[in-house]
Amino acid sequence: MLNNKRNLLSVALASAITLGATAAHAQSVDDEATAKAKAQATDLDTVTVTGIRRGIESAISVKRDSTSIVEAISAEDIGKLPDVSIAESIARLPGLAAQRVAGRAQVISVRGLSPDFATTLLNGREMVSTGDNRSVEFDQYPSELISGVTVYKTPDAGLVGQGLSGTLDLQTVRPLSYNERVIAVSGRYQKNSLGEAAGEDPYGNRLNFSYVDKFADNTIGLAIGISHSEMSKQENQVGLYEPWQAIGDNWRPGVAEGTYYSDGIKALRRTGHSKRDGVMATLQFRPNNSWTSTLDTFYTKAKEYDTANQMEIHLGDYNGGYDRLNVTDVVVNGNGSFVSGVAHNVYPLVRGMYNNREDTIKAVGWNNEFTFGEVRVVADVSWSKAERDELNLENNLQLLPAPMLDSVKLNFAGGSFPQFTPGLDYSDYSKLYLTNTIYGSGYGKTPHVDDELKGFKLAATFPVPEGFTWFSDFDVGVNYADRSKNKTQAEGNINLGAQGITNIAADLQYKPVNLGFAGAGYIPAWNVPAAVGRYMLFNPTTTESYLIPKQWTVDEKITTTFLRANISTQIGSIPVRGNVGIQAQYADQSSRSNYWDSSQGVGNEVVPINEGEKYLDFLPSLNLAFELPAENTVRFALARQVARPRVDELRASMEFGMDTTLGKPGASGGNPHLRPWVANAVDLSWEKYFGNKAYVAAAVFYKDLKSYIYTEKRDGYDFTDQVAEWLKVDTNEAQLQQPAQMTGYYTAPFNGTGGSLRGAELTASLPLDLFSDALRGFGVVASASFNDSDIKIKPDPGTTSSVGSDPIMLPGLSKRVYNFTAYYENSGFEVRLNQRKRSDFIGEIGNFNGARTLRYVKGENVLDAQVGYSFADSTMFSGLSLFLQASNLTNSKYETYAGTKDRPLETVEWGRTYQVGVNYKF
Repeated sequence: MLNNKRNLLSVALASAITLGATAAHAQSVDDEATAKAKAQATDLDTVTVTGIRRGIESAISVKRDSTSIVEAISAEDIGKLPDVSIAESIARLPGLAAQRVAGRAQVISVRGLSPDFATTLLNGREMVSTGDNRSVEFDQYPSELISGVTVYKTPDAGLVGQGLSGTLDLQTVRPLSYNERVIAVSGRYQKNSLGEAAGEDPYGNRLNFSYVDKFADNTIGLAIGISHSEMSKQENQVGLYEPWQAIGDNWRPGVAEGTYYSDGIKALRRTGHSKRDGVMATLQFRPNNSWTSTLDTFYTKAKEYDTANQMEIHLGDYNGGYDRLNVTDVVVNGNGSFVSGVAHNVYPLVRGMYNNREDTIKAVGWNNEFTFGEVRVVADVSWSKAERDELNLENNLQLLPAPMLDSVKLNFAGGSFPQFTPGLDYSDYSKLYLTNTIYGSGYGKTPHVDDELKGFKLAATFPVPEGFTWFSDFDVGVNYADRSKNKTQAEGNINLGAQGITNIAADLQYKPVNLGFAGAGYIPAWNVPAAVGRYMLFNPTTTESYLIPKQWTVDEKITTTFLRANISTQIGSIPVRGNVGIQAQYADQSSRSNYWDSSQGVGNEVVPINEGEKYLDFLPSLNLAFELPAENTVRFALARQVARPRVDELRASMEFGMDTTLGKPGASGGNPHLRPWVANAVDLSWEKYFGNKAYVAAAVFYKDLKSYIYTEKRDGYDFTDQVAEWLKVDTNEAQLQQPAQMTGYYTAPFNGTGGSLRGAELTASLPLDLFSDALRGFGVVASASFNDSDIKIKPDPGTTSSVGSDPIMLPGLSKRVYNFTAYYENSGFEVRLNQRKRSDFIGEIGNFNGARTLRYVKGENVLDAQVGYSFADSTMFSGLSLFLQASNLTNSKYETYAGTKDRPLETVEWGRTYQVGVNYKF
């Protein structure tokens, strides 16, 4: 028996590597081997599994039974996914990768494409987002409230809200599927390794409660989940100004012409606290086999605040009008990049930056399923809303009397962080004063975003007429989604109050923070909002000319009709299942905003814009699964896929102006006329199963992107309406040296030609007792993904970007992504080690102005570990389990750079997080 296991596994692994030998092997398996394999599968299915293996086997079952190519996560038990948010769990799946924000996995890339290309559903319904775009921030979703996740890599016609790279469907529990009442509670205590700083301790906690029960002769089911978490925010960061640029002759005295040089450096210690509360509730009613009614509710509220205490030094020729900077002891490497030196005559700032953010997500869905003989009808209505409110404050201090010019030693290749060491002492708060620095005395913002989505779906399944032997039944349906998203962002200077220049009193001071990791020593830390309230004036506004385009609303009404025929047939001796169908998506999109035209006279400068587009897309799809002997499955899929444009790119915002010398108009902004990204995709996969216990798989995919969205500066844009308004002012026309033209340059997102994206994925989920009974309890889950694309993106013209002006690869594309989990589970003991690794990629990062900028991101290697013990049912502690967990065990940093790695931008560490916890299940 063991030899047979080894032979099957060896053949499966060889097939995963070669891909080409799959069909030949499957056809050569004789009836006796097939019978043995089926017997083996039967034996496996009779074994009761718990813990890690239970979650793995449930996920394998979902993958095996699907007609699409999917990846899946299933909770080991009620409320027992092992991660802080669902993002970490999703990031372990083959072909998926996470981008970390504030130390947490937040957004997900599928198959090497930016998060913009994927769509997220909750119980099959598209979700809103607290960000500026439509991509979901997964750290808002407590893992304890999610029972499973299915990632659809290939769509079918009945999958509404599908994405181009993939569709992620988060699921909550269905209480009527449980056989008995379940009550589970858990608690965790955690600590961050970076320790205490600036009045914030490094500790946190998580508390969770889950309840599932059935009533009234099992006709009513109720599930409730409550999750509470409090986490310390700790961060060390060094950042250099972008862009690194080749300087001209005598631009920076002492630095040779042509040297790549950054004009500034900062180091900060960020500390803070985040709190998240989530509630999930599901009520099911099934009075008979003809009607099931399910009401889902989901709610999360996250609050977080942090203070960044920062030293910043401008290394350019602008130093507040004081003596010009010069540099000595300069070292330049062979790539022409500035490495080290001493910058003289600089005037450092000590800054306090405060951020307070509150996010709320609410979702309600009501699903009713009716059966009339062989006809099934589903009616679903849903509503979700997300809101985000932020407060961003900064204030700036310097040594007085001005100017106290300093000499700073620089070393950008010095250890794990770029280093700078000032010559003066900045640790004494009584010698630092709020004053008007080169960046003013302070600045603040109060962004607000709300996103509301209402949906209705009606679908029916009918049996096929006589003679359609290929099909089991077919589905028809319509889905209507009405979405509205708007953003406002009041901003303004934070000016000194009536007292003028002042230092910050002792009662507002925290313990000083140590910037020794950057070589900068200690600096004061203080209560920033209290300092603003006591010493400064802050009156944010939305009416300044440069703020007018930052206020916008985008409306979308998407009507999707679909027809899907479900395939269940046999070709020769090979069973085939799947589906073929088509979606028709009718989009009605519009946006409202304003632009500023100073020529219109006082009170008339704000000019409204209200534009949009209507269009129809047809999306055919085909999914086939061939059930070959010896539990081999070959899948083939064809589809036309779309991804809706980014919401912030659809904004009607515009900054308009007229070149009076040429008579030519020009502007920059969004584009409400954008069409979606479109791709024709083909997928092929082979999967070898060992019951639901194990599998190995290999997949290849190819996407021909027929359309891509680029930010470009295009001539010929029609500005007829804007020019007509401009010409209404007589003095404007008098300024023209050439007749006014109606078309001009517009810098905005536009649809352009696409290119290809291709990749291969190898996966294995193997309990090691397949090799030997001596290895019972040990197992591995491993995947490797390889992606490539010939699409080149030209960076946004006219903006400062660390990626330069030459075409770059697709944002979010890591050419290699690896995931590896090793585990041991036996007699109640559990040990799990997980590694997530991805190669370099281009990330899209929000800068201080709130705009997205592109940056090269170094590949990450994140290691997590968990040890636990569950008491046996025969003991007095039945239902109790204990565990110890460590996240980011190797303290992997987040690093960005400008073009080449010897030109660093951000280097950030968030430390390790340790958790000790207890779960109890009644």
